[in-house]
Amino acid sequence: MAKTFSTILRLAGKDYWHEFLLSACAVLGLAAVLTPLMVLYGVKFGVVQTLTERLRNDPRNLEISPVVSGRYTPEYLAQLAAHPDVAFVLPRTRSIAATMDLSVNEARPETNTEANGRILLVASLEPTAAGDPLLLRFGAAAPLMPQNPAAEAIGVTLSAPAAEKLHVKQGDTLNGKVERRFQGKVQTARVALRVAAVLPLAAQQKDVAYVPLPLMEATEDYRDGRAVPELGAQNGWTGEPRPQEPRVYPGFRLYARNLEDVMPLRHAFATQKLDVYTRAEEIEQVTALARALNMIFALICAATAIGFLASTASSVLASIKRKQRILGLLRLNGFTTGRLVLFPLTQSLLTALLGTALAAGVYGVAALVINTLFRASVSGLEQVCLLLPQHFLITFAAVAGLALLAALGPALRAARIEPSEVIREI
Repeated sequence: MAKTFSTILRLAGKDYWHEFLLSACAVLGLAAVLTPLMVLYGVKFGVVQTLTERLRNDPRNLEISPVVSGRYTPEYLAQLAAHPDVAFVLPRTRSIAATMDLSVNEARPETNTEANGRILLVASLEPTAAGDPLLLRFGAAAPLMPQNPAAEAIGVTLSAPAAEKLHVKQGDTLNGKVERRFQGKVQTARVALRVAAVLPLAAQQKDVAYVPLPLMEATEDYRDGRAVPELGAQNGWTGEPRPQEPRVYPGFRLYARNLEDVMPLRHAFATQKLDVYTRAEEIEQVTALARALNMIFALICAATAIGFLASTASSVLASIKRKQRILGLLRLNGFTTGRLVLFPLTQSLLTALLGTALAAGVYGVAALVINTLFRASVSGLEQVCLLLPQHFLITFAAVAGLALLAALGPALRAARIEPSEVIREI
């Protein structure tokens, strides 16, 4: 049985090679249909993949913040942090209290300086902590609150514009100053800061200092006329005692775990009648583009598959009619119906294999040209035209399946050839 099986495969291969011209035409015809589809899908996948990766790699697209100030308790924020779609959340203090005068002991003529010659910058404060997606994305260290903040420098991560204006780098020290008008007098509190990291310009383009949350709370308390003993009365952090009731925050800084989680979180906040800022519109545009391109490509593939089925079936049927005498002789020599069916199926499979390989080769050249032409529009490992190894395997599997399906009907017809018909013709 195995011998006859291998014999029919060998005969099919030899016949395929014997009719080289016709076989080459079939391979070229398949490659001509398949190559544009592969290039089209490569461009679709490459563009959508690039846009999606850009959105995914920018943590600002995952950020969600309330539009207006509210009253968020620590318990509510703890519930948000425990939500499976939330990756990171920190409370925000009032924005009017979230500023600090930063200065260094260096005088430069081109910079804004205080009267005593120190470089001065009014920076906005943002809370941060370990695990902050923005800092992680750009490899910046999270600033730390020291054990004794009254005597030790507190960590701060600066945006690139702030660091440039202050002329500081990682490891440098800063002077932080907070002013208030309390009991009719202008008062000042000071704190020592150390630059833990500097974010690149792509991360933040404003003068922002990312500080531990306790420092932001201390700044808000001080401007409200309260004392902050942790930062030292000798540094000016004096005032009234803090109230005993739990702190209530006007906002929060939240990051979704994935792009797909942004819309569900937005809907969840909407059910709480809470308007939030998100980049859901940009995400939805890319998602809608991917859906539309997928639908268009599916329609094109369906039309192409129907044409390929009809073309392959007619080609195999014509081949069988042309080889009817040969197939009859094989039947006379003892080849069963099952073995004869393998004859056209093997040749269709060879066409699928060679046609797919040729199309993949032409696609490779086209992809190289396209990616070279649009190199200026992408960065890093991004590619405009891209297919993964699994795409080639899926393509061959689909083509082989369609080829076998199209050849099955004519193959069964070949298996029904009666030896008596061949004998009469001889």
